[in-house]
Amino acid sequence: MRFHADLHIHSRYSRACSGDSDLEHLTWWARRKGVTLMGTGDFTHPAWFGQLRDKLVPAEPGLFRLREDLDREIARALPSSVASDRVRFALSVEISTVYRRGGRTRKLHHLVYVPGFEAAEAFNRRLGQIGDLSSDGRPTLGLDSRDLLEIALDAGDGAYLVPAHVWTPWFGVFGSKSGFDTVEECYGDLSGHIFALETGLSSDPAMNRRVSGLDRYRMVSYSDAHSPPRIGRETTVFDVDLDYFAVLRALRTGAGYEGTVEFFPEEGRYHLDGHRKCGVRMEPEETRRHGGICPVCGKPLTIGVLSRVEDLADRPEGVRPGETAVFDSLVPLPEIVGEILDVGPSSKKVTGEVDRLTAAFGPELKILQDVPVGDLEARLPSLGEAIGRLRRGEVVTDPGYDGEYGVIRLFEPGELQRASTATTPTLFDDPTDDTDRR
Repeated sequence: MRFHADLHIHSRYSRACSGDSDLEHLTWWARRKGVTLMGTGDFTHPAWFGQLRDKLVPAEPGLFRLREDLDREIARALPSSVASDRVRFALSVEISTVYRRGGRTRKLHHLVYVPGFEAAEAFNRRLGQIGDLSSDGRPTLGLDSRDLLEIALDAGDGAYLVPAHVWTPWFGVFGSKSGFDTVEECYGDLSGHIFALETGLSSDPAMNRRVSGLDRYRMVSYSDAHSPPRIGRETTVFDVDLDYFAVLRALRTGAGYEGTVEFFPEEGRYHLDGHRKCGVRMEPEETRRHGGICPVCGKPLTIGVLSRVEDLADRPEGVRPGETAVFDSLVPLPEIVGEILDVGPSSKKVTGEVDRLTAAFGPELKILQDVPVGDLEARLPSLGEAIGRLRRGEVVTDPGYDGEYGVIRLFEPGELQRASTATTPTLFDDPTDDTDRR
Protein backbone atom coordinates (compact mmCIF):
# COMPACT_ATOMS: atom_id res chain seq x y z
CA MET A 1 0.00 0.00 0.00
CA ARG A 2 1.41 3.37 -0.99
CA PHE A 3 0.61 6.24 1.37
CA HIS A 4 1.70 9.60 2.74
CA ALA A 5 2.82 9.90 6.37
CA ASP A 6 3.06 13.09 8.43
CA LEU A 7 4.64 12.05 11.71
CA HIS A 8 5.67 15.42 13.16
CA ILE A 9 2.76 17.51 14.36
CA HIS A 10 1.78 19.31 17.55
CA SER A 11 -1.64 18.76 19.09
CA ARG A 12 -1.63 22.25 20.59
CA TYR A 13 -2.85 20.52 23.76
CA SER A 14 -3.73 23.84 25.43
CA ARG A 15 -6.49 24.31 22.85
CA ALA A 16 -7.44 20.66 22.53
CA CYS A 17 -10.74 21.16 24.31
CA SER A 18 -11.64 24.26 22.34
CA GLY A 19 -12.57 22.25 19.26
CA ASP A 20 -10.00 23.40 16.69
CA SER A 21 -7.00 21.11 17.34
CA ASP A 22 -8.49 17.89 18.64
CA LEU A 23 -8.20 14.43 17.10
CA GLU A 24 -11.39 14.92 15.12
CA HIS A 25 -9.96 17.99 13.39
CA LEU A 26 -6.63 16.26 12.80
CA THR A 27 -8.52 13.43 11.11
CA TRP A 28 -10.64 15.84 9.05
CA TRP A 29 -7.57 17.67 7.77
CA ALA A 30 -5.60 14.49 7.11
CA ARG A 31 -8.37 13.29 4.78
CA ARG A 32 -8.62 16.68 3.12
CA LYS A 33 -4.85 16.74 2.52
CA GLY A 34 -4.45 13.08 1.51
CA VAL A 35 -2.36 11.95 4.50
CA THR A 36 -2.99 8.38 5.66
CA LEU A 37 -0.62 8.06 8.63
CA MET A 38 -0.43 10.83 11.23
CA GLY A 39 1.61 11.35 14.37
CA THR A 40 -0.47 12.17 17.41
CA GLY A 41 2.04 14.68 18.76
CA ASP A 42 2.50 15.56 22.42
CA PHE A 43 1.77 12.17 24.02
CA THR A 44 3.84 13.20 27.06
CA HIS A 45 1.29 15.85 28.06
CA PRO A 46 -1.19 14.42 30.60
CA ALA A 47 -4.29 16.15 29.21
CA TRP A 48 -3.55 15.22 25.61
CA PHE A 49 -2.57 11.69 26.61
CA GLY A 50 -6.00 11.35 28.23
CA GLN A 51 -7.68 12.37 24.98
CA LEU A 52 -5.59 9.85 23.04
CA ARG A 53 -6.67 7.13 25.44
CA ASP A 54 -10.32 8.12 25.17
CA LYS A 55 -10.67 8.75 21.44
CA LEU A 56 -8.30 6.29 19.76
CA VAL A 57 -8.83 2.56 19.34
CA PRO A 58 -6.38 -0.08 18.08
CA ALA A 59 -6.16 -0.59 14.33
CA GLU A 60 -3.27 -2.28 12.52
CA PRO A 61 -0.22 -3.38 14.60
CA GLY A 62 1.13 -0.39 16.51
CA LEU A 63 -1.38 2.02 14.94
CA PHE A 64 -4.65 3.57 16.05
CA ARG A 65 -7.75 5.07 14.49
CA LEU A 66 -10.40 7.48 15.67
CA ARG A 67 -13.28 5.91 17.59
CA GLU A 68 -16.06 4.78 15.23
CA ASP A 69 -18.75 7.17 16.48
CA LEU A 70 -16.40 10.15 16.15
CA ASP A 71 -15.16 9.04 12.75
CA ARG A 72 -18.70 8.87 11.37
CA GLU A 73 -19.24 12.51 12.29
CA ILE A 74 -16.04 13.51 10.50
CA ALA A 75 -17.03 11.59 7.38
CA ARG A 76 -20.37 13.42 7.25
CA ALA A 77 -18.54 16.76 7.21
CA LEU A 78 -16.41 15.87 4.16
CA PRO A 79 -17.19 15.46 0.46
CA SER A 80 -17.48 11.91 -0.82
CA SER A 81 -14.18 12.30 -2.70
CA VAL A 82 -12.25 12.06 0.58
CA ALA A 83 -14.77 11.00 3.27
CA SER A 84 -13.92 7.28 3.22
CA ASP A 85 -10.11 7.59 3.16
CA ARG A 86 -8.36 5.78 5.99
CA VAL A 87 -6.49 7.78 8.63
CA ARG A 88 -4.27 6.10 11.18
CA PHE A 89 -2.27 7.49 14.11
CA ALA A 90 1.12 6.59 15.55
CA LEU A 91 1.94 7.76 19.07
CA SER A 92 4.52 10.52 18.72
CA VAL A 93 6.06 13.39 20.66
CA GLU A 94 8.70 16.07 20.16
CA ILE A 95 11.16 16.54 23.03
CA SER A 96 13.46 19.54 23.51
CA THR A 97 16.74 18.91 25.34
CA VAL A 98 18.92 21.71 26.74
CA TYR A 99 22.32 20.81 28.19
CA ARG A 100 26.03 21.63 28.18
CA ARG A 101 28.45 19.57 26.11
CA GLY A 102 31.87 20.45 24.75
CA GLY A 103 31.84 23.87 26.37
CA ARG A 104 28.64 24.90 24.58
CA THR A 105 24.95 24.98 25.37
CA ARG A 106 23.08 22.50 23.20
CA LYS A 107 19.39 22.98 22.41
CA LEU A 108 18.07 20.14 20.28
CA HIS A 109 14.68 18.77 19.26
CA HIS A 110 13.96 15.06 18.84
CA LEU A 111 10.97 13.04 17.63
CA VAL A 112 10.11 9.91 19.63
CA TYR A 113 7.71 7.17 18.48
CA VAL A 114 6.30 4.21 20.40
CA PRO A 115 4.00 1.39 19.23
CA GLY A 116 1.46 1.50 22.05
CA PHE A 117 0.15 3.12 25.20
CA GLU A 118 2.11 0.84 27.52
CA ALA A 119 5.39 1.96 25.96
CA ALA A 120 4.21 5.59 26.05
CA GLU A 121 3.44 5.31 29.75
CA ALA A 122 6.87 3.82 30.46
CA PHE A 123 8.53 6.64 28.55
CA ASN A 124 6.43 9.27 30.32
CA ARG A 125 7.26 7.85 33.75
CA ARG A 126 10.98 8.15 33.09
CA LEU A 127 10.74 11.69 31.73
CA GLY A 128 8.43 12.74 34.56
CA GLN A 129 11.28 12.05 36.96
CA ILE A 130 13.43 14.55 35.07
CA GLY A 131 11.12 17.47 34.30
CA ASP A 132 7.56 18.83 34.23
CA LEU A 133 5.55 17.19 31.45
CA SER A 134 2.39 19.22 32.11
CA SER A 135 3.74 22.64 31.16
CA ASP A 136 4.12 22.15 27.42
CA GLY A 137 3.23 19.70 24.69
CA ARG A 138 6.90 19.75 23.66
CA PRO A 139 8.61 19.41 27.05
CA THR A 140 12.02 21.02 27.56
CA LEU A 141 14.32 18.88 29.67
CA GLY A 142 17.83 19.29 31.06
CA LEU A 143 18.86 16.01 29.52
CA ASP A 144 21.67 14.99 27.18
CA SER A 145 20.43 13.87 23.75
CA ARG A 146 22.27 10.57 24.12
CA ASP A 147 20.43 9.90 27.39
CA LEU A 148 17.07 10.76 25.85
CA LEU A 149 17.76 8.20 23.14
CA GLU A 150 18.55 5.60 25.79
CA ILE A 151 15.26 6.31 27.59
CA ALA A 152 13.36 6.00 24.32
CA LEU A 153 14.98 2.65 23.51
CA ASP A 154 14.21 1.39 27.02
CA ALA A 155 10.49 2.16 26.54
CA GLY A 156 10.03 -1.09 24.64
CA ASP A 157 10.52 -2.94 21.37
CA GLY A 158 9.74 -0.72 18.41
CA ALA A 159 10.36 2.60 20.14
CA TYR A 160 12.67 4.84 18.13
CA LEU A 161 14.00 8.39 17.89
CA VAL A 162 14.47 10.65 14.87
CA PRO A 163 16.43 13.92 15.17
CA ALA A 164 14.01 16.72 14.27
CA HIS A 165 14.58 19.40 11.57
CA VAL A 166 18.28 18.64 11.71
CA TRP A 167 19.61 21.88 10.18
CA THR A 168 17.52 24.46 12.09
CA PRO A 169 20.02 26.95 13.63
CA TRP A 170 18.94 26.72 17.27
CA PHE A 171 17.28 23.34 17.61
CA GLY A 172 18.73 21.00 14.95
CA VAL A 173 21.44 18.41 15.53
CA PHE A 174 23.54 20.15 12.85
CA GLY A 175 22.29 23.67 13.63
CA SER A 176 24.72 26.58 13.48
CA LYS A 177 23.84 27.87 16.95
CA SER A 178 23.85 24.82 19.18
CA GLY A 179 24.36 21.68 17.13
CA PHE A 180 27.11 19.20 16.28
CA ASP A 181 28.97 18.30 13.09
CA THR A 182 27.98 14.61 13.11
CA VAL A 183 25.29 12.33 14.47
CA GLU A 184 28.01 10.39 16.28
CA GLU A 185 29.12 13.46 18.23
CA CYS A 186 25.57 14.01 19.46
CA TYR A 187 24.41 10.48 20.32
CA GLY A 188 27.75 8.87 21.15
CA ASP A 189 27.77 5.11 21.72
CA LEU A 190 24.07 4.88 20.82
CA SER A 191 24.35 6.65 17.45
CA GLY A 192 23.91 3.32 15.65
CA HIS A 193 20.27 3.40 16.74
CA ILE A 194 19.66 6.52 14.61
CA PHE A 195 18.59 5.52 11.10
CA ALA A 196 16.47 8.46 9.89
CA LEU A 197 16.83 12.24 9.92
CA GLU A 198 14.12 14.83 9.42
CA THR A 199 15.33 17.31 6.80
CA GLY A 200 13.19 20.24 8.01
CA LEU A 201 11.40 22.83 5.91
CA SER A 202 14.57 24.78 4.97
CA SER A 203 16.44 21.85 3.40
CA ASP A 204 15.65 18.97 1.09
CA PRO A 205 17.23 15.54 0.44
CA ALA A 206 19.42 16.88 -2.38
CA MET A 207 21.04 19.35 0.01
CA ASN A 208 21.53 16.65 2.64
CA ARG A 209 23.17 14.27 0.15
CA ARG A 210 26.03 16.72 -0.27
CA VAL A 211 27.26 15.41 3.11
CA SER A 212 28.56 11.87 2.57
CA GLY A 213 28.37 11.10 6.27
CA LEU A 214 24.57 11.12 5.97
CA ASP A 215 24.38 8.44 3.26
CA ARG A 216 23.24 5.71 5.64
CA TYR A 217 20.23 7.66 6.91
CA ARG A 218 16.74 7.76 5.44
CA MET A 219 15.71 11.39 4.88
CA VAL A 220 12.18 11.96 6.18
CA SER A 221 10.04 15.04 5.83
CA TYR A 222 7.06 15.95 7.98
CA SER A 223 5.05 19.14 8.34
CA ASP A 224 6.00 20.18 11.90
CA ALA A 225 2.42 21.50 11.91
CA HIS A 226 1.31 23.64 14.84
CA SER A 227 -2.24 23.86 13.48
CA PRO A 228 -4.32 21.32 11.51
CA PRO A 229 -4.45 23.28 8.20
CA ARG A 230 -0.66 22.90 7.91
CA ILE A 231 -0.80 19.12 7.98
CA GLY A 232 0.76 17.57 4.89
CA ARG A 233 2.91 20.49 3.78
CA GLU A 234 5.71 17.91 3.93
CA THR A 235 5.24 14.13 4.02
CA THR A 236 7.17 10.89 3.69
CA VAL A 237 5.89 8.32 1.21
CA PHE A 238 5.89 4.61 2.00
CA ASP A 239 4.89 1.56 -0.02
CA VAL A 240 4.43 -1.00 2.76
CA ASP A 241 1.61 -2.50 4.78
CA LEU A 242 -0.18 0.07 6.90
CA ASP A 243 1.56 -1.10 10.06
CA TYR A 244 3.79 0.69 12.60
CA PHE A 245 6.46 -2.00 12.39
CA ALA A 246 6.40 -2.09 8.58
CA VAL A 247 7.10 1.66 8.54
CA LEU A 248 9.88 1.14 11.08
CA ARG A 249 11.48 -1.56 8.89
CA ALA A 250 11.27 0.72 5.86
CA LEU A 251 13.09 3.47 7.74
CA ARG A 252 15.75 1.06 8.96
CA THR A 253 16.37 -0.75 5.67
CA GLY A 254 15.08 1.54 2.91
CA ALA A 255 12.81 -1.21 1.53
CA GLY A 256 9.38 0.35 1.05
CA TYR A 257 10.64 3.88 1.68
CA GLU A 258 9.60 5.70 -1.49
CA GLY A 259 10.75 9.27 -0.82
CA THR A 260 9.33 12.56 0.35
CA VAL A 261 7.14 15.51 -0.49
CA GLU A 262 9.00 18.71 0.32
CA PHE A 263 8.59 22.41 0.73
CA PHE A 264 10.80 24.23 -1.71
CA PRO A 265 13.63 24.78 0.82
CA GLU A 266 13.70 28.48 -0.06
CA GLU A 267 10.26 28.77 1.55
CA GLY A 268 11.63 27.62 4.91
CA ARG A 269 12.25 30.18 7.62
CA TYR A 270 15.99 29.57 7.90
CA HIS A 271 17.15 28.82 4.37
CA LEU A 272 19.52 31.77 3.94
CA ASP A 273 21.59 33.76 6.42
CA GLY A 274 20.43 37.10 7.70
CA HIS A 275 19.25 39.48 10.33
CA ARG A 276 15.51 40.03 10.21
CA LYS A 277 15.46 43.17 12.37
CA CYS A 278 17.84 44.88 9.96
CA GLY A 279 16.25 43.49 6.80
CA VAL A 280 19.56 41.86 5.85
CA ARG A 281 19.50 38.59 3.87
CA MET A 282 22.61 36.95 2.44
CA GLU A 283 23.73 34.01 0.37
CA PRO A 284 26.52 31.95 1.99
CA GLU A 285 29.31 33.51 -0.10
CA GLU A 286 28.24 37.02 0.87
CA THR A 287 28.03 36.00 4.52
CA ARG A 288 31.61 34.79 4.38
CA ARG A 289 32.73 38.08 2.85
CA HIS A 290 31.17 39.90 5.80
CA GLY A 291 32.69 37.52 8.33
CA GLY A 292 29.23 36.47 9.50
CA ILE A 293 28.50 39.98 10.79
CA CYS A 294 25.44 42.09 9.95
CA PRO A 295 26.62 45.17 8.02
CA VAL A 296 23.80 47.26 9.51
CA CYS A 297 24.08 46.64 13.27
CA GLY A 298 27.43 44.88 13.59
CA LYS A 299 25.96 41.85 15.38
CA PRO A 300 26.36 38.21 14.28
CA LEU A 301 24.01 37.06 11.53
CA THR A 302 21.78 34.05 11.99
CA ILE A 303 23.55 31.44 9.88
CA GLY A 304 20.94 29.53 7.94
CA VAL A 305 20.60 26.04 6.60
CA LEU A 306 22.24 26.51 3.19
CA SER A 307 25.41 27.91 4.76
CA ARG A 308 25.54 25.15 7.32
CA VAL A 309 25.13 22.48 4.63
CA GLU A 310 27.98 24.06 2.67
CA ASP A 311 30.15 24.07 5.81
CA LEU A 312 29.79 20.29 6.18
CA ALA A 313 29.44 19.32 2.50
CA ASP A 314 32.11 17.14 0.87
CA ARG A 315 30.25 16.73 -2.42
CA PRO A 316 29.15 19.15 -5.14
CA GLU A 317 25.51 19.88 -5.83
CA GLY A 318 23.55 17.30 -7.80
CA VAL A 319 25.30 14.15 -6.59
CA ARG A 320 22.89 11.29 -5.77
CA PRO A 321 25.07 8.40 -4.49
CA GLY A 322 23.05 5.25 -5.23
CA GLU A 323 19.85 7.10 -4.34
CA THR A 324 16.65 5.36 -5.43
CA ALA A 325 14.17 7.40 -3.39
CA VAL A 326 12.70 10.47 -5.03
CA PHE A 327 11.27 13.71 -3.73
CA ASP A 328 8.81 16.24 -5.07
CA SER A 329 8.92 19.91 -4.11
CA LEU A 330 5.42 21.35 -3.85
CA VAL A 331 3.64 24.53 -2.85
CA PRO A 332 0.56 24.07 -0.64
CA LEU A 333 -2.66 24.35 -2.64
CA PRO A 334 -4.06 27.27 -0.56
CA GLU A 335 -0.92 29.29 -1.34
CA ILE A 336 -1.38 28.67 -5.07
CA VAL A 337 -5.06 29.61 -4.98
CA GLY A 338 -4.24 32.65 -2.83
CA GLU A 339 -1.69 33.83 -5.38
CA ILE A 340 -4.20 33.48 -8.20
CA LEU A 341 -6.91 35.33 -6.27
CA ASP A 342 -4.45 37.86 -4.82
CA VAL A 343 -5.58 37.16 -1.24
CA GLY A 344 -4.06 35.40 1.76
CA PRO A 345 -3.91 31.58 1.76
CA SER A 346 -5.97 31.35 4.94
CA SER A 347 -8.73 33.69 3.72
CA LYS A 348 -12.32 32.50 3.55
CA LYS A 349 -12.30 32.97 -0.21
CA VAL A 350 -9.36 30.61 -0.63
CA THR A 351 -10.80 28.08 1.82
CA GLY A 352 -14.06 27.99 -0.14
CA GLU A 353 -12.30 27.48 -3.46
CA VAL A 354 -10.10 24.71 -2.08
CA ASP A 355 -13.23 23.06 -0.65
CA ARG A 356 -14.72 22.98 -4.13
CA LEU A 357 -11.52 21.71 -5.73
CA THR A 358 -11.12 18.83 -3.27
CA ALA A 359 -14.79 17.91 -3.71
CA ALA A 360 -14.24 17.73 -7.47
CA PHE A 361 -10.79 16.13 -7.67
CA GLY A 362 -9.94 14.57 -4.31
CA PRO A 363 -7.31 15.42 -1.66
CA GLU A 364 -4.90 18.32 -2.02
CA LEU A 365 -1.82 16.13 -2.53
CA LYS A 366 -3.59 14.33 -5.36
CA ILE A 367 -4.41 17.66 -7.00
CA LEU A 368 -0.82 18.86 -6.69
CA GLN A 369 0.78 15.63 -7.93
CA ASP A 370 -1.60 13.45 -9.93
CA VAL A 371 -4.69 15.13 -11.39
CA PRO A 372 -4.05 15.74 -15.12
CA VAL A 373 -3.29 19.37 -15.85
CA GLY A 374 -5.81 19.25 -18.67
CA ASP A 375 -8.59 18.40 -16.20
CA LEU A 376 -7.61 21.35 -14.01
CA GLU A 377 -7.36 23.69 -16.99
CA ALA A 378 -10.82 22.68 -18.17
CA ARG A 379 -12.24 23.83 -14.87
CA LEU A 380 -9.83 26.54 -13.76
CA PRO A 381 -7.42 27.72 -16.47
CA SER A 382 -4.97 29.64 -14.28
CA LEU A 383 -4.80 26.83 -11.76
CA GLY A 384 -3.96 24.35 -14.50
CA GLU A 385 -1.12 26.58 -15.65
CA ALA A 386 0.11 27.01 -12.08
CA ILE A 387 0.13 23.27 -11.34
CA GLY A 388 1.88 22.57 -14.63
CA ARG A 389 4.64 25.00 -13.72
CA LEU A 390 4.87 23.57 -10.21
CA ARG A 391 5.39 20.03 -11.51
CA ARG A 392 8.11 21.28 -13.86
CA GLY A 393 9.81 23.16 -11.03
CA GLU A 394 9.24 26.52 -12.72
CA VAL A 395 8.85 28.70 -9.65
CA VAL A 396 9.92 32.16 -8.52
CA THR A 397 11.63 32.11 -5.13
CA ASP A 398 12.05 34.76 -2.46
CA PRO A 399 14.03 32.82 0.18
CA GLY A 400 13.36 32.83 3.90
CA TYR A 401 15.91 33.82 6.54
CA ASP A 402 16.26 34.40 10.30
CA GLY A 403 12.77 33.14 11.15
CA GLU A 404 11.01 34.76 8.18
CA TYR A 405 9.21 32.38 5.81
CA GLY A 406 10.20 32.63 2.18
CA VAL A 407 7.69 33.01 -0.64
CA ILE A 408 7.32 30.74 -3.66
CA ARG A 409 5.30 32.09 -6.59
CA LEU A 410 4.11 30.47 -9.79
CA PHE A 411 3.55 33.72 -11.71
CA GLU A 412 5.62 36.84 -12.22
CA PRO A 413 4.16 40.09 -10.78
CA GLY A 414 1.36 41.34 -12.99
CA GLU A 415 1.32 38.22 -15.17
CA LEU A 416 -2.14 37.10 -14.13
CA GLN A 417 -3.64 40.53 -14.66
CA ARG A 418 -2.10 40.83 -18.13
CA ALA A 419 -3.40 37.39 -19.09
CA SER A 420 -6.99 38.16 -18.14
CA THR A 421 -9.43 39.55 -20.71
CA ALA A 422 -12.94 40.86 -20.58
CA THR A 423 -14.21 37.70 -22.27
CA THR A 424 -12.46 35.29 -19.88
CA PRO A 425 -14.77 33.76 -17.24
CA THR A 426 -14.10 34.56 -13.62
CA LEU A 427 -11.22 32.35 -12.53
CA PHE A 428 -13.15 30.06 -10.23
CA ASP A 429 -16.55 30.17 -11.90
CA ASP A 430 -18.00 26.70 -12.25
CA PRO A 431 -19.06 26.39 -15.91
CA THR A 432 -21.75 23.88 -14.94
CA ASP A 433 -23.32 26.22 -12.37
CA ASP A 434 -26.19 28.33 -13.79
CA THR A 435 -26.96 29.97 -10.45
CA ASP A 436 -27.54 33.73 -10.60
CA ARG A 437 -24.47 35.12 -8.80
CA ARG A 438 -25.79 38.65 -8.27
